[in-house]
Amino acid sequence: MSELDWVYSLNSKIPPGQSLPAGVKRYAAVVSYDGSAFCGFQKQKHSPSVQQELERALGSVANSEIVISCAGRTDTAVHASYQVIHFDTSAPRSGRNWVKGANSQLPDSIALIWADEVSAGFHARFSATSRTYRYIIHGAEARPAILSQGVSWVRYPLNAAAMQEACQYLLGEQDFSAFRGAGCQSLSPNRNVTSARVIEAGQLLVFEVTANAFVLHMVRNIVGSLLEVGFGRRDPGWIKQLIAGRDRTKSAATASPKGLYLVDVSYPPEHNIPRLPLGPLFVGGNV
Repeated sequence: MSELDWVYSLNSKIPPGQSLPAGVKRYAAVVSYDGSAFCGFQKQKHSPSVQQELERALGSVANSEIVISCAGRTDTAVHASYQVIHFDTSAPRSGRNWVKGANSQLPDSIALIWADEVSAGFHARFSATSRTYRYIIHGAEARPAILSQGVSWVRYPLNAAAMQEACQYLLGEQDFSAFRGAGCQSLSPNRNVTSARVIEAGQLLVFEVTANAFVLHMVRNIVGSLLEVGFGRRDPGWIKQLIAGRDRTKSAATASPKGLYLVDVSYPPEHNIPRLPLGPLFVGGNV
């Protein structure tokens, strides 16, 4: 397989015993982005994407074609303070070169935080053991002018304690069909949620959830139902009933993408992917 053929294979998982083509190295990077102006992470023909911008910038640094894979393909208008990507190239560059060079070519809404060479067996998606999302809610009578695309605004007060009580029903390995988007292509609706909590951070309310993986729109669908609990329209135990019922039509509407952030991806320590404080920046120091 030529280097170009390998690039267009989308950096698939390397089977045991197989290595990269001669002269090709694998690099990983941590990326943050404001997703407001993008159709999501994945490259699309009809709209600008985060992947498109990253491949263009990294390709400029490498002086060759670059194809990237990511830890999780975030949806339209969803943000990330800690997205992980990997790519293969024969261009010899240091991690610092990748960061500085790519950032000089990227729009202000996307930035590389870290980059370095990794082992050929590393895969941004398949090597990940868990992912953490945060959903940021601003509850106030007037809509926010600052961060209008970075938080989800609700005009009514929320009962954070009731929402936190409801979070206990999300824990463990369960069938999350009640919170699964209609277009989900995953073979199974089962996911293992290891942590779920609601945190008050000044005027903001933060829903934080960690799982091995997520089905389509899972976090936003959960938030939509947690808001019903927070508004007092439903009891916390309603979340347990929804999960048991496995019926998406019984749960609440999908919450806005504006408040959703991918904030962490965990890997086995041998891959040496740096752990960073959970974002986004405007809440990181408060929770």
